[in-house]
Amino acid sequence: MQFQKDISVVIPLLNEAESLPELTQWINRVMVSHGFLYEVLLIDDGSTDTSWKVIEELSKQDANIKGIRFNRNYGKSAALNVGFRETQGRVVITMDADLQDSPDEIPALYKMIVEEEYDLVSGWKKKRFDPLSKTIPTKLFNAATRKISKVKLHDFNCGLKAYDQRVVKSIDVYGEMHRYIPVIAKWNGFGKIGEKVVQHRERKYGSTKFGLERFIYGFLDLMSITFVSKFKKRPMHFFGTLGTLSFLIGFLITCWLIGEKVYYSSHNLMVRNVTDQPLFFLALVAVVVGVQLFLAGFMSEMISLSGKKKREYLIRDSLGLK
Repeated sequence: MQFQKDISVVIPLLNEAESLPELTQWINRVMVSHGFLYEVLLIDDGSTDTSWKVIEELSKQDANIKGIRFNRNYGKSAALNVGFRETQGRVVITMDADLQDSPDEIPALYKMIVEEEYDLVSGWKKKRFDPLSKTIPTKLFNAATRKISKVKLHDFNCGLKAYDQRVVKSIDVYGEMHRYIPVIAKWNGFGKIGEKVVQHRERKYGSTKFGLERFIYGFLDLMSITFVSKFKKRPMHFFGTLGTLSFLIGFLITCWLIGEKVYYSSHNLMVRNVTDQPLFFLALVAVVVGVQLFLAGFMSEMISLSGKKKREYLIRDSLGLK
């Protein structure tokens, strides 16, 4: 397969006007020194500062720099998803715009994809400069993700990653899914996932755009992709199984209560009416829930067969794209 570029660098950003000139110059030095054909895609995720004006100037000065500007803030996952769609490089590198990721890591990441034939390589910021309020939740988050996904990475949330282009063209990223791209890639059949210790630099400009709520959203998204990856093509296996079990439990309890009533009546023994027993109403609920779950599975099957509508994001401006 022929590629127009060796490397595509996808950089989502929000209000990072100060860091962009330094970052793009640094990337250019690295690429030129190693003889790479490259492109840089700067995805402005609804910045309210002068980030887009800076991108326009950088694009005029360097044809390798391209820009996409969202009409509003959609989030990092949306920015990456749109950036992935436009990449032309053999290897796709993602990194943050705040200068905490070092472009000097790019050649080694490229080598791991091209020469060692990894599908995806994730950076591991083994030594971090973040406060404890961020590092402790991150460690807990990574441990939970490893346990649930069975993907053995230390730092899922590291923005510095390298991908074979086949990976980025095969996945759909939305919500807070960007931190789970290795999980999504594995469940899409890209099993050779590596890790590389990378430098973590202190933030030079501005302040972090993420709060503690991202861990809550991230955990919910982990539950979501765990479910979707297992049952998106066979939802009836999930809903139908639960529905059948619930229905059978309710049906058997009802039969037992009716049988008990018949037995005691035939022996002239006193027994409460079936409808006077709380257990009967629990059984009735179980039957109704079972039927509803089964119908939910059936409807999910119908929806999955009808195909999914691609997510679209409203792009306000773009630079250098065909």
